[in-house]
Amino acid sequence: MIKRETIEKKITEYPIFEYAFFDPAEINFRQAVRTICQIECPQYGKSWSCPPAVGTVEECENRCTSYDHAFIFSTISEVSDILDMDEMLSTRGEHIQIVEEIKDNVFGEHGDKLILTAESCALCDDCAYPDGACRHADKMYPCVESHAISVTDICEKHQLSFMNGYNVITWFGMILF
Repeated sequence: MIKRETIEKKITEYPIFEYAFFDPAEINFRQAVRTICQIECPQYGKSWSCPPAVGTVEECENRCTSYDHAFIFSTISEVSDILDMDEMLSTRGEHIQIVEEIKDNVFGEHGDKLILTAESCALCDDCAYPDGACRHADKMYPCVESHAISVTDICEKHQLSFMNGYNVITWFGMILF
């Protein structure tokens, strides 16, 4: 079992804005979050990293709460115009690279883990869902919200910032282990 002290020592090597450890039992799984995915997200039903491919809210809750520990962290990126969706999404790659490095270098020894991150997976230009298997299952991380998790609830409970300035994007990653 990887120890909290080990994670905290290794995590300092990365440009993490904030982080917190918590018990997965603290997570509020909200159908309303899933409903927002269904109504507002263009990736709903089009990606292995999004609903309905990730499972029902109950399946997601059971999956997440089967782990003993949770670690949430954020990275930030500045943009010139917060309303420019293309510019905002262009900063996601940096966050995903950090998630990859943390997965390998901080949690690499811990085989059983679930990684959730920001937005729908964008590894493939055309996701194989629903006709074929995920081409990059080892690097495809479902969206935190796809699991009906309200990031703002966790942030408020653990004094993490989610609004960090007008032209600042705050990206979140969560590792359950």
